[in-house]
Amino acid sequence: MPALRLAFNALRRDLRAGELTLLLLALLLAVASLTSVAFFSDRLSRAVTRDANQLLGGDVLLSADHPWAPAIGREGRRRGLAEASTLLFTSMVSTDEQAQLAGVKAVSAEYPLRGQLRIADGPALPERVAQKGPRPGEVWLDERLFGALGVKRGDKVGVGNLQLVVSAMLTFESDRGANFFAFAPRLVMSLEDMPRSGLEQEGSRITYRQHLAGEPQAVRDFERWIQPRLGRGESLESINQARPELRGMIDRAHRFLSLAALLAVVLSAVAVGMATRRFVQRHLDGCAAMRCFGATQARLLTLFLGEFLLLGVLAAVLGALGGLVLHLAIERALAGLIATTLPPPTFWPAFQGALASLLLLVGFALPQLLRLGRVSTLRVLRREWPAWQPLGWSAWLAGGLALAALMVWVAGDFKLGAYVVGGFALALLAYGVLARAGIALLARTRGMAGASGGGWRYGLAALGRRSGSATVQAVALALGITAMLLLSVGLADLLDGWRAKAPPGAPNRFIANIQPDQREALRGLFEKAGVEDPDVLPMIRGRLLAVNGQPVKLDAMKDERARRLAEREFNLSYASRLQAGNHVVAGRWHGDDPQPAWSVEEGIARQLGVKLGDRLRFDVAGTQVEAPVTSLRKLEWDSMRVNFYVVASRGVLEPLPASYITSFHLPPEKGALTIAIARELPNLSVIDVSALLKQVQDTMDTLIRAVQLVFGLALAAGVLVMAAALQATHDERAHELAVLRTLGARNRQLRGALLAEFAALGLLAGVMGAAGALAIAAAVAQGVFDFSFSPSWSRFALGALVGMLGVMLAGVGGTRSVLRRPPLESLRALA
Repeated sequence: MPALRLAFNALRRDLRAGELTLLLLALLLAVASLTSVAFFSDRLSRAVTRDANQLLGGDVLLSADHPWAPAIGREGRRRGLAEASTLLFTSMVSTDEQAQLAGVKAVSAEYPLRGQLRIADGPALPERVAQKGPRPGEVWLDERLFGALGVKRGDKVGVGNLQLVVSAMLTFESDRGANFFAFAPRLVMSLEDMPRSGLEQEGSRITYRQHLAGEPQAVRDFERWIQPRLGRGESLESINQARPELRGMIDRAHRFLSLAALLAVVLSAVAVGMATRRFVQRHLDGCAAMRCFGATQARLLTLFLGEFLLLGVLAAVLGALGGLVLHLAIERALAGLIATTLPPPTFWPAFQGALASLLLLVGFALPQLLRLGRVSTLRVLRREWPAWQPLGWSAWLAGGLALAALMVWVAGDFKLGAYVVGGFALALLAYGVLARAGIALLARTRGMAGASGGGWRYGLAALGRRSGSATVQAVALALGITAMLLLSVGLADLLDGWRAKAPPGAPNRFIANIQPDQREALRGLFEKAGVEDPDVLPMIRGRLLAVNGQPVKLDAMKDERARRLAEREFNLSYASRLQAGNHVVAGRWHGDDPQPAWSVEEGIARQLGVKLGDRLRFDVAGTQVEAPVTSLRKLEWDSMRVNFYVVASRGVLEPLPASYITSFHLPPEKGALTIAIARELPNLSVIDVSALLKQVQDTMDTLIRAVQLVFGLALAAGVLVMAAALQATHDERAHELAVLRTLGARNRQLRGALLAEFAALGLLAGVMGAAGALAIAAAVAQGVFDFSFSPSWSRFALGALVGMLGVMLAGVGGTRSVLRRPPLESLRALA
């Protein structure tokens, strides 16, 4: 207890004196950033687990791209399981004045088996629980579809060949597939109306789902029975497998949040190391005096370890509270996208934050505190500083490895965590080598200043004299500038590159499910509306069976994406003319050659291990077709044109039944064309890509606002690193300035020397930080977002210049008080 009381008093004194301000702020930022992300992701994850059976609409969900065999339902009923069926697809829904693409769900009378549906009579009216779906002849529309079509209860809407009565507004469906991001508005109709709608045709994109529910043992027995019987395009999801529902945008958003938190932790670790370094240097003389008065090394080490342990606990508590508040802000920012009530927070994220706080102290403060505990009593006379010992290096290594393991654990993704840890390790190494070489080079240029450049010459000489500490400073400053440029200029350039992917005048509408006998009628509608008639391309669904006579074995494929590609049905096409936006990168385009041939997109060829000359066999509606691969193509997917992974020569697929698809640009003033298509050709799906892209953009903007809350902490950590780096040698500089002023140096000369030194440091840090930010942004653009990176060189150069000026101004400003005080007062304060 006496030791703990002494450590508490020391902590209180040092906090009051400002000795631990930067250190405490660094720990707070690290803990707050980690716990904010952990609180949010933990609550979201538990919400999905809690609602798993509702998200499936039953205890087991079977999905397929084709109708399920009746034997599946019979087997489920034989085992005592209740059964319900749903169909999911997109279709145009229209009134006399409006048309809108909707996500349609056709449900059987038994739906839902788990969860519930809630409906209302219209917007802003009280909702109620519905025991089952709509009756035949009726539809339910969600609020967005109500508004888009301008309808009210009792009106009729066109769905395929039917005119159905709007009987209610859908307010909640528990099994919307954990679809927290629903782009197309929802329409729910009765499964009994499907045969008369004309929507289920050859080539239609429909997901057929079977929901089953019952006693747990019967459910498990059914799962074991059906697993080996699942065919191509068929999948099973149970309650225990429901967590993978949270994919897509929510997964990417969590990665961004985790990346921001990890960035804040790395920068905070650097700040902790720099702040502890200064703390240790300022306490050397006090420790030496205490040794002279009988304090043992163990007593000193216990005192400082106790003080820092209390500091870590304080940072963990305050940081966890800050993370709790920040995660509530994230939840509020995403309130419009989260379609479920999140459970209350648990203690687990706070434990993660506390562990991070302690590991930061162990990894980046303990090695230096170990040196402080071994201060010699001779330092009182000879100012000695013990050399590094193996124990100190071991502590650095152990702490670094523990922090790396923590970051990988917190990221929840080994690849992401390893990428961040490895990337910063490489950056530290590269910055260290470049900073050392740059400082040596700048120190050699001091003679170029001439006789009139005394301040410049002294500043560069001081930089060379303190090359070790100057290198550490330059590296820390470069890391801070890198983070700030990435979070400002780099992010802006990445968004600019993404926006440039959709050129003006690109197609903004797709029409799918066009039947052969509807092509002339569609052409007439285009001509009547005064819109240029687009190319209408055949689309045939086929499943890859074999490569070079060897059956495709999904279990043998190590790459998950390749497995998914091989499992699903491909959209195949045939053409003799190479479509715009397609470029042959290997082989020769088949053109009008009558010989059977496939042309394959290079990315999917790489995923499936297909090369030129390989023979591919597809199953198309029960007919097997085989041909060699004669060319590989690179596609401009972002051109918004219709593209196909596999295109055949005309003789291969032409005899087989096909639907058609097209894309075109529809000017805003020609919007009546979509209404005419929905009225005259109701089975066609007119997909307004511009509306979908706007919805995606709105969702992304919402996510970015949430991510920026955590990125703000990383930005603050970058500023903190710069402040800690500049303070690292403050006392040493102050002592030198006081001695020089005592020897007659003028303040103007000393300001010039400081300006030169900080300008050199800022130049090194700015150049390295800008180069590092450019390299990271380019790697992210090409490796993650898959588009060419066109950086704004002027903005990066301006960012580097601002960083250099910031270092200069902050450094000179930080020593201004020393130049104002009498030299004797400064020497006494530093003695």
